[in-house]
Amino acid sequence: MFPATVFDYNGVLADDELVHLEAFRDAVRPLGIEISEADYLEKYLGFDDRGAFSALLALHGKPAGAAEIAALVEAKKPFYMERARRGLVTFPGAAAAIRRRSAHGPVVVVSGALRPEIELGLSQLGVRELVVHIVSAEDTSQSKPDPEGYLMAQEFLRKSGVALPERALVIEDSLDGISAAKAAGLPCVAVAQSYPKDRLQVSGADLVLDGIADVDDEVLSRLHARLYG
Repeated sequence: MFPATVFDYNGVLADDELVHLEAFRDAVRPLGIEISEADYLEKYLGFDDRGAFSALLALHGKPAGAAEIAALVEAKKPFYMERARRGLVTFPGAAAAIRRRSAHGPVVVVSGALRPEIELGLSQLGVRELVVHIVSAEDTSQSKPDPEGYLMAQEFLRKSGVALPERALVIEDSLDGISAAKAAGLPCVAVAQSYPKDRLQVSGADLVLDGIADVDDEVLSRLHARLYG
């Protein structure tokens, strides 16, 4: 069986992409920028906040230096947290999937979300104590599809004494996230909670499932046997 499991957060555990969209809208509206839901899902879904704001500003011909981006990241934080505290939605089966995987090895979260956002969601799911390590947006210099976050998780597992950390299983939902996992040399299961299955099936993921609730021991045992014999 896979020695550890690395979960993405947004779109895998937390169904909060539209919460992020509204927070992005609040942050950039004073600049005269509007974001459609279609544009957000197509162009910005895989980015962390820094990457999304950089792309947004560049697209609209606005100054996109480090100071401007940092100011927008700070402006977005309270907008997201206020909405999330009022009623963060998580995917059915997310907590159970973490509990199942933690019985087989360490569970790590690698996400472009900010650490307080991830901590809030894991606490609401009731699984915070099962997650041994978090790599958040604050820890990385590059967002997905860059593999930095997944390489950091792999190094944490290696230093923690996990055998074959290069076989830690990644659970992703986005095209950029899948690219990041595969660039880090990790096996990856995609859940069709943000993108249609047909797009994920040509993404390079090793297995595509309908949702996080389908990530069960039997399915993963078959995948492990297919990949590693």
